[in-house]
Amino acid sequence: MNEVIQVALGAAVGAPLRYLVDRAIPRPSGFPWGTLVVNVVGSFVLGVVLGVGQLQALLGIGLCGALTTYSTFSYETLVLVEQGQRWRALGNVAVSVLAGVGAFWGGLALT
Repeated sequence: MNEVIQVALGAAVGAPLRYLVDRAIPRPSGFPWGTLVVNVVGSFVLGVVLGVGQLQALLGIGLCGALTTYSTFSYETLVLVEQGQRWRALGNVAVSVLAGVGAFWGGLALT
């Protein structure tokens, strides 16, 4: 199958999945838990996909690329700063990066 079509099919699943996960996770404290969850899960899945070495265009680029979001992570971190929640913003950055990299390595180690 053409790689462009594989990427498009993966993205067609990943983007709505991100939206649904983000909507399903409440934000009682204003912390962007939904974005954190999709980024960590997407990092884990990408680690598995790269470790297996199959379906990288469909699952790695398409699904994981659309499931995860650096732009929303950046926006939500800036909103926390603008709301005076600097410690939460810093926590969002630290946890997102550490958990994302850790999840990627964990997924890769499973293969």
